Amino acid sequence: MSAPRLNRQLVLEAPQRLDDGAGGYVETWQALGTLWAEVKPRSGRERALSETAVSAMSYRITVRGAPFGDAQRPVPDQRFREGARLFLIEAVAEGDASGRYLTCFATEEVAV
Repeated sequence: MSAPRLNRQLVLEAPQRLDDGAGGYVETWQALGTLWAEVKPRSGRERALSETAVSAMSYRITVRGAPFGDAQRPVPDQRFREGARLFLIEAVAEGDASGRYLTCFATEEVAV
């Protein structure tokens, strides 16, 4: 495996539930840190969501490895932010045998 080209800064965010004062909760996102990443497109599709067309593009995002439990190690259901763009992390795998890199499989959805 050749070394990935980590040339984009992405903010790793985790969902946080806050009490709304009425017995429910509001979901917000907390920034955990900025990671350098390589972002490669995989496949895309268009689908209808509540009578709105949504374009869903999947990506393979590679970042530096981090130990399990470290705040800088992405996990499913977190997301990456790049400006107004959001990439929802669906799965994370070791990118190489030595654990130097992690491969995140993520989806970006945009209303069209």
